[in-house]
Amino acid sequence: MSDYRKTPDALARLTPEQYRVTQESATERPGTGEYLHNHRAGLYVDIVSGEPLFASSAKFESGCGWPSFTRPIVPANVSELRDTSHGMVRIEVRSAHGDSHLGHVFNDGPVDQGGLRYCINSAALRFIPREEMAAAGYGDYLDQVEDVR
Repeated sequence: MSDYRKTPDALARLTPEQYRVTQESATERPGTGEYLHNHRAGLYVDIVSGEPLFASSAKFESGCGWPSFTRPIVPANVSELRDTSHGMVRIEVRSAHGDSHLGHVFNDGPVDQGGLRYCINSAALRFIPREEMAAAGYGDYLDQVEDVR
């Protein structure tokens, strides 16, 4: 298993937007994220720690303005915390090893796939195309990544 963690070097490589989202629990503007309309097969990992988070096969178009997924590829790599900020009660999603703010999870996703919608900021993610996964050290997840419907 790889050593997924937050390091000073990883934080130094973040853009101001990536830092704001992952380290200050901010939210990118709806409809602006790099991966909102990405339909390529591959793996989404934490921009800070590199831990695998979501597969393209779990991505769906929710119309909410952020990339949406039905489930994490490795449930243990995603932490869910009660969030009462902004006068709302929500469930915040953070990467377990890097402690990056990713977004929130809601119970209005596709019922036939579990009913969850992980609403995730593109700025918290790095996309690894399927054809580059093995070389990047993510070959163990190839059987879980298939072309998006």
